[in-house]
Amino acid sequence: GYTAYEALSPLSTGAAGGKIEVGTPADFQSGSATYVAEGRFYVVNTGSTFFALSQKCPHLGCKVPFCDSSGRFECACHGSVFDIGGEYVKGPAPRGMDRYHLALDNGNLVVNTGILVAGPDRGAHQYLTPPKGPSCLEKS
Repeated sequence: GYTAYEALSPLSTGAAGGKIEVGTPADFQSGSATYVAEGRFYVVNTGSTFFALSQKCPHLGCKVPFCDSSGRFECACHGSVFDIGGEYVKGPAPRGMDRYHLALDNGNLVVNTGILVAGPDRGAHQYLTPPKGPSCLEKS
């Protein structure tokens, strides 16, 4: 019972509301999502824009991993899927993934975990592309 509780209980953000320097834009390849454990967020380079996406699913707060094979964020708890920009693709999530404030300061990307902005509405598809390959949720 406890294991099920731990697996399904919502995660705290883990962020204490501070600024975290994550590197230069050149450190993040186009189309990549890099997990930053210190702040429990992903730094995403869509190819045209950088985002700092919260690891929490906006549905019930489960940690949403990035699926390298599909190039999407896929929540194993209830099946919500988000594109590389954190925009809603499918599932029960009410919106896209929430975002932390990200700024360029003296050539470095700095994430402020004290400023969290609600993810984009379900209809946003600025970064939507077909999946690169198979979904991680559909693998057996």
